[in-house]
Amino acid sequence: MDVLVVGAGPAGLMAAEVISGAGFFVVVTEAKPSPARKFLMAGKSGLNLTKDEPFEEFLSAYDPLHPYLRSALKEFGPNDVVSWAEGLGQEMFTGSSGRVFPTVMKASPLLRAWLERLSSRGVELRRNWRMTELSETVAFDTSEGEKTIAPRAIVLALGGASWARLGSSGAWTEQVERFVDLAPFAPSNVGLTVDWTPHMERHFGKPVKGVKLTCGRFETRGEFIISKRGLEGSGIYSVSRGFRDGAKLRVDLLPDWSEEKLKKTLIQRKTKETLTKFLKRALRLSPEKIALLMEFAGPQSEDLSAALKGLEIEGAKFRPMDEAISTAGGVRFESLSDHLEALRSPGLFFAGEMLDWDAPTGGYLLTACLASGRLAGRGVIASLA
Repeated sequence: MDVLVVGAGPAGLMAAEVISGAGFFVVVTEAKPSPARKFLMAGKSGLNLTKDEPFEEFLSAYDPLHPYLRSALKEFGPNDVVSWAEGLGQEMFTGSSGRVFPTVMKASPLLRAWLERLSSRGVELRRNWRMTELSETVAFDTSEGEKTIAPRAIVLALGGASWARLGSSGAWTEQVERFVDLAPFAPSNVGLTVDWTPHMERHFGKPVKGVKLTCGRFETRGEFIISKRGLEGSGIYSVSRGFRDGAKLRVDLLPDWSEEKLKKTLIQRKTKETLTKFLKRALRLSPEKIALLMEFAGPQSEDLSAALKGLEIEGAKFRPMDEAISTAGGVRFESLSDHLEALRSPGLFFAGEMLDWDAPTGGYLLTACLASGRLAGRGVIASLA
């Protein structure tokens, strides 16, 4: 064969598409019985492929953004992702938040059309092939025993270190560490564990809407969920990078209120009116916001205004890394060329979540996986040529 792609997720399949489109024979191996399991799981709640917003604003979501990833996204950004999906027969729409989805919302129709296109180009998909050794040849454990392949070029797209049951375990680090430099894995887009007091139980499963979350240099307007185990949802995920860096998580329960307006309102509380009734009447706080205020600031807060505008979530901890939607860490860009080829091992390319980059949910993760797969594929074509 010409090229071996290990890992049949979005990055690996995109690399295979680009390389096979140039006329090369590509084999894609997948350790699981079926391809793109994490991709399909992402589509269960609506496949958010990308984000429709000004390009520089889109790029800011990847802070810090390495120049190689910037180049990949510039060549295959949100508009290109939409055109690519439409080319596979998927009608697309943009939601009110700018998130872009297939009209059918699911991932399976897109994946089926994609696999059919790859098959028509001669790409072979070999399921239940788990890589066991990486050198000049690549060894696999298969249902038919050990198999060895000696391709002209290799693309590794093995995912990060979360959701091991779907194939992303990070177990590949020992096989690649002599070829590239690695950054330690860390959870990203993951919920927080909080040891709640009993009064919070009736709020489990309820959303907290219309808030601003700040954690270090990361800030977002949105919502999150109070769960039995803690806090989760898009608002929490968006600032999780700051929490990972050790910053305090603060919630502005009234982001549309100025401090001056809030202080003027607080002094109007009636003498015999309970704090809960006052917060509900004068500030129109939801029961969930009031519960959080009582949980973390208490009914006798010394500075109620400060607590309402910057409620500090104390005692929270990251949930286990395997529960994270994505992970930071992995192959350092500094050990790769600008086409994601290992500097110490020409002919070996990397793509997708196994690279050391980070981004929030909202279409950023899938866009970067597709873009990096395409960049690695173009690198393979140049190398073979």
